[in-house]
Amino acid sequence: MDRKKITESINTALADKGKRKFTQSLEFIINFRGIDFAKAENRLNLDILLPKGKGKEQKVVVFADSQIAFDAKNAGAAEVIDNSGIAKLAADKGRLALLVKSSEFIAQPNLMINVGKSLGQVLGSRGKLPRPITGSVKDAIEQAKRRVRLVSKGKYLPVAQCLIGSEAMAVDDLVENFTAAYEKVKGKVIEPNIKSIYVKLSMGKPVKVA
Repeated sequence: MDRKKITESINTALADKGKRKFTQSLEFIINFRGIDFAKAENRLNLDILLPKGKGKEQKVVVFADSQIAFDAKNAGAAEVIDNSGIAKLAADKGRLALLVKSSEFIAQPNLMINVGKSLGQVLGSRGKLPRPITGSVKDAIEQAKRRVRLVSKGKYLPVAQCLIGSEAMAVDDLVENFTAAYEKVKGKVIEPNIKSIYVKLSMGKPVKVA
């Protein structure tokens, strides 16, 4: 896809800011054709690491014990929840709802089963199931801060979307994030099945990327 055309479309979308009291996200919206999303194997559920980040500070909650918990605190985790705290979080609906709204989650591998049993229904329904920590905790946290999910909408709607940054970011950075999202989709869907792509601010009008 032509970088100049991507840049022009993003600039057009950013010009539609209006007067808002918050920083709007820039959304990547992709429409498909010729794909039967009623079949589970065709549905999209993609993790995308935005090379330039989300344009805002992303909180990361870590489920961990012992040394990994210690390392997570030193690496800047917003909150560290040990094994005994998982059930307590599940029982505190208000706190859980706040964390789900504002945070990404990662977990020590041996705690994944307990997280799934206690929190799987809530986190899964919001696309917030934790990713297991592999390698260093610091790297896992940094990836979680840049991670977005692109998920197809239901069984029959041929569309998917995710944020690719915010209006506060440089246009070149937004173009790089757009490209990362597009390339990730192309790894799952061949180009003839991509009907159209749009970008839009949270409260703006969709702008078609030529």
